Amino acid sequence: MSSSSRLFFIAVLIFSLLSSGVSSVHSASDAKLLVFAAASTTNAVTDVNDLFSASGKGEATASFASSSTLAKQIAQGAPAGVFLSANQKWMDYLEKEGFIIKETRFDLLKNRLVLIAPIDRDVPTVEIKPGFDLKGLLDQGRLAMGDPTHVPAGMYARQALESLGIWKDLESRVAAAAHVRAALALVERGEAPLGIVYATDAGISDKVKVVGTFPESTHPPIVYPVAAVAGTDAPLAEAYLEFLKSPKASEVFIKYGFQPN
Repeated sequence: MSSSSRLFFIAVLIFSLLSSGVSSVHSASDAKLLVFAAASTTNAVTDVNDLFSASGKGEATASFASSSTLAKQIAQGAPAGVFLSANQKWMDYLEKEGFIIKETRFDLLKNRLVLIAPIDRDVPTVEIKPGFDLKGLLDQGRLAMGDPTHVPAGMYARQALESLGIWKDLESRVAAAAHVRAALALVERGEAPLGIVYATDAGISDKVKVVGTFPESTHPPIVYPVAAVAGTDAPLAEAYLEFLKSPKASEVFIKYGFQPN
């Protein structure tokens, strides 16, 4: 090989290596992750995604709905990279069917269940205990809560009311919502005099007030598991999951009233 040919070969090799490096950096910064997250995490996850996107590891966006809706969409092939559920049931369902990478699963957050009323409604603070007169507080109105057949917040609420021995009296008075934020909206607009939501949902609204907190003994622990979805960009999903454990992310979750696990 002549010296000129050798120099040309070296130049081509260097250019190829540099191009490859630029391409890798470019693809990393352009990598996109879609997070499917429970509606109750809307504000917190939106802020966390902004922080993750600013870190240069990739761009994270989110789709919010009830955990049941999101789990079913993932099972039907929706292009989610990470799933954050408001209860264990829907994560268990996806794990059993092989739709998540089970090694990446962990419990991220905890929450509480509260009774709320419109801010301008004259409702006294109540002690929530067995047999308390929730039906009397409703008067002729309805109780807003997530649909107890599949929405985690509604499922927890039903379990709490059953534990308190008052579910049968209230079952016909329930205004079942598609997700917990929809239940919150019913109370905010005064369409329901009372509602059962997570403490974090009540905390982001200036249109409702908390009039009672459900004892944790009345329902299973409210835990939010998270995991990477099978078939996704595993390195990006894993980087995002690690970021969720970071002090920066924990700060955001605490700001919105969640308890990092």
